Order: sequence, then C-alpha cells, then structure tokens
Amino acid sequence: MSFEASLLTRLVALVRQGECPVIGLNGPVGAGKSSLARRLAQQAAAQGLNLAVASIDDAYLPWHPRLLAMAGNPFSVDRVPPGSHDPGLLVESIVGWRRGRQGGTSSPGLLRLPRFDKRLRQGAGDRSGFSQHVADGLLLEGWLIGCRPLGVSQIQATSGSGASLVGSPCLTADEWAWLPRWNQALETYQPLWQQLNGLWVLWPMDWRLPRRWRFQAEAKQRRLGGGWLSGTKIEQLVRSSLCSLPPELYLKPLLTGANQLRLLDCRRRSLWEGPGRDFDPSDALLIR
Repeated sequence: MSFEASLLTRLVALVRQGECPVIGLNGPVGAGKSSLARRLAQQAAAQGLNLAVASIDDAYLPWHPRLLAMAGNPFSVDRVPPGSHDPGLLVESIVGWRRGRQGGTSSPGLLRLPRFDKRLRQGAGDRSGFSQHVADGLLLEGWLIGCRPLGVSQIQATSGSGASLVGSPCLTADEWAWLPRWNQALETYQPLWQQLNGLWVLWPMDWRLPRRWRFQAEAKQRRLGGGWLSGTKIEQLVRSSLCSLPPELYLKPLLTGANQLRLLDCRRRSLWEGPGRDFDPSDALLIR
C-alpha cells in the first residue's frame, strides 16, 4: 500500500471506530510536507472526512519568550530548535477536541489550533491568533515530530564521532556543547507525541538535499512575489534543523517504528515506500 493510501486507510479506520485520530508526519525542511498535507486533506474530503492540518511551527512561542528561549544559541536563530515551541498548547487543543466528541456523538468535533505567521517581524515571524476547524482527524507535520530525548551518556559517547548518514553535517564543538540543552527541551514534546495515532516519515536519500530544497522553495517564492529571507538566514535555519537534533541520533531511531516510510530522491520523488520496520538504510546506501 502506498504512503498516502496507508495514511488515509488508518485515518478512516480510526474515525469509524469513533476516535479523533492525530497522525504525525515527520520530514526534513523542504521535503514537501505542506504540499503532501494539502493533498491528503483533499483525498480525505473525497471520502467524506474533514482532515485538519497543523504544523509544529504553528505552536512557536510568542516573540519575546521565543527570543529568551533561543538566546545565545550557536546557530544564531530565533526559531526551529527544540524549545522554541509550546507543544502544550497543541496538547490542550487536541484534548479539548477529543473531549468534545465524548458522549457517543458521531459529529466531527471543533478543533482550535494556534497559527504562526512567518511574514511578521521581517521574516522572524510571530503568533497570529487561532483558527477553528470542524475536524474528523488531524495531521500534525514537522521536522522533529516523534523525536525522543536520549540519555546523557549516549550523547557523550557519540560526541565528536561524526555522522554516518550520507550528507549529514558534522557538528562544531559549540553545537555539540548545546546538544544536551536541545535534548532536554525534547522532554516537553513527549506529551504531544503521546497523542499521535501513527507516524509517517519522509526520508531523504542524502541529507544535503534539505538545504537544496529550502533554497529552491525560497527562489520560487521570490519569483511569485514572496520570499523575504536572506541566504544567510536560510542557511542558519536549515543547519539548526539538521544539527540541533542530528539525524543519526534522533531521526534514524524513528524508522523502525514508523507506520510508513517514503524514501525521497533529489527531486522529492519516491524511491521506496513501505512500513518503517522493513526499511534497511544500509541497503539503500544511506550509511557510509
């Protein structure tokens, strides 16, 4: 069963059981998560279901708390790494939505979601209120969806050892020094991951591709009259996503537990799809 079909099948089955499913979609910067989410929402609608879509970015902290949380970080960014979000806000929304479905009603519940506008504050972005959705299910997407903290000893054992995933950047000494802080920040995301009814993962064949994809997206936005980030800012944001939680340590462990995995080539086309447990990165030449 294809990546998208498996997700929709899971969604439909859970809704028919009277649940309010939350499906996680993990993928790196530029992997096409937003476009995929729109297609899934359209396909769900064709089956009579309302699929709401939210990004972990929608739960960024407001401007001043976010600056404080990100102060002094080695990437010089004001968002992206763990700790720049308020995952509890999404948990509150999901719990309230599910509570509204209790009592045997079959009507879709009302889901209240925070929104973040990246165009505000000259591209730094800020929270921009809330939106309400009549929803049968929720697709939650983001680059760190499902990531879990590691033991301190595990981080220390791998520090400075270098990455083994193809194209995954090696961390600087300052970035390694900050890794325990990002790791600790992941603790606050675990209650949100516990709300998930499944995890679907987009995986690049080469971890240099997210940078290329993000620059391509910015170039497209500029051609359409959008685009507001400098090349330096994009570089910082991409690196912060790849180095605050190195893929080898935090993303690779997600593979075996993923309901479905899609391996992406340089043009974001599917090279392989199937249950995460059936995927061997070494067979796909992802490991050096």
